[in-house]
Amino acid sequence: MKIGIVGLPNVGKSTLFNALTQAGAASANYPFCTIEPNVGIVTVPDERVDFLSKFYKAKNTVHATIEFVDIAGLVRGASTGEGLGNRFLAKIREVDVIVHVVRAFDKSDIVHVDGDVDPARDIETINIELELSDIESKEKRVTKGKVVQDLPLLSTKPVIYCANFNEEDLSNEGMNNKHLEIIKNIANGAPVIGLCAQIEAELSTLDDDSRKELVTSYGLKHSGLDRLILESYKMLGLISFLTAGEQEVRAWTIKRGTKAPQAAGRIHTDFERGFIRAEVCSYSDFVSHGSLIKAKESGKVRVEGKDYVVQDGDIVHFRFNV
Repeated sequence: MKIGIVGLPNVGKSTLFNALTQAGAASANYPFCTIEPNVGIVTVPDERVDFLSKFYKAKNTVHATIEFVDIAGLVRGASTGEGLGNRFLAKIREVDVIVHVVRAFDKSDIVHVDGDVDPARDIETINIELELSDIESKEKRVTKGKVVQDLPLLSTKPVIYCANFNEEDLSNEGMNNKHLEIIKNIANGAPVIGLCAQIEAELSTLDDDSRKELVTSYGLKHSGLDRLILESYKMLGLISFLTAGEQEVRAWTIKRGTKAPQAAGRIHTDFERGFIRAEVCSYSDFVSHGSLIKAKESGKVRVEGKDYVVQDGDIVHFRFNV
């Protein structure tokens, strides 16, 4: 599963990507700084994993991950080869969800490719290029006599809008930012995450305690990146079940609606093939009772069979035949 970060040049995409992955993607004040798509594997924040790891004093802790792709800034005419053109539109076809970064800050020393800051125009520019690219792809399919219905269309991919603010607009998730309402209206119900990419880049270099202190100082409960990652994970239809013990605490990624044998198969194919049953305790029951043993004594550890649909946050122990 891949998340593609798109937007016009100089809107903060690469700064955001750097903060997400700490991968050091090039970031500069001119268009087309990103020449090749950067790919980063990003940890999904999960307080449940952190809690269980501390509880068990686990030797190994593994969070769920998702993949982000930073795609070079698109400009008007990209679908016909302007800027770096179709080369990057093709990369967007490979992703499952698009994060559309929109400039929502006014800063004269940061060049805007179209001269001034206008979120409505900027969003329209990207959307038009995606639609034009789809039209061109359909025409090519028809010319070659191929089926059009199974063509992955850019313009129909799910979108998360990311409004990039100035630092002074960050408090309370940018409610004082004049561009935010415009972006929300255009999003028409799609998720909108407000953040300051520069501050997120700073946060990514801090330890946990310092990061929490800085986030709180802006009147926020979670960093913008945490909200963006979790929203991306949710939009992909993904959830996590957990395995926990002294050796390892791990979050396993599955599609929502996955049944127990297939979830077991995420750990090892032998688990799915020889599945007998799953012993399940919800994370909330684990916490409220203080341990898995006490939860079991209270009847909160269930034995589930092949038709059980695994839920987000289930702590699972699988029984299987070798």
